[in-house]
Amino acid sequence: MRKIILIGLSIIMFFFKSSVLGNYDKIFYDFNIEGISGEVIDFKKYKGKAVLIVNTASYCGFTNQYDDLQKLWDMYKSRGLIVLGIPSDSFNQEKKSDNEVKEFCEVNFNINFPLSSITEVKGKNAHDLFKWAKENHGKSAIPKWNFYKILINKEGKIEDTFSSFTKPLSKKITDKIESIL
Repeated sequence: MRKIILIGLSIIMFFFKSSVLGNYDKIFYDFNIEGISGEVIDFKKYKGKAVLIVNTASYCGFTNQYDDLQKLWDMYKSRGLIVLGIPSDSFNQEKKSDNEVKEFCEVNFNINFPLSSITEVKGKNAHDLFKWAKENHGKSAIPKWNFYKILINKEGKIEDTFSSFTKPLSKKITDKIESIL
């Protein structure tokens, strides 16, 4: 009887398991995005590097994470980590122009890691990068709020995602970065 119950539970768990699709017809390096100064950021130039994508916003309660993102960039860029800030007004907390965001980041946080132009990160108008993330990693790759983090490994695939509450210098993130660098 016990064996039958275990087999039954195993079958049920198989059908209800949360699977990540991960077909990866494209990888991260196949995309590009407009930079905050109007240039194209071609992700091919990041090939073979790990990338921490963070959707940011100037008026968010998590904005102080910019300090730790800059520290993370300074700590790991020589080892192959790219920190990529993607300012977004998807949660109605971003400035109205790229120039305002750029100035805010430079003046208040001395940011020198790459920043994109203001970009949608969720919904039907999301940038293709975020649609790709959802398609290949499931709902956990959809930003739930500002300063949501997606870690891309050196193969250009999603390694992990981290909530807005997870600080950039947390052991959870730095251990994961260390494991893929």
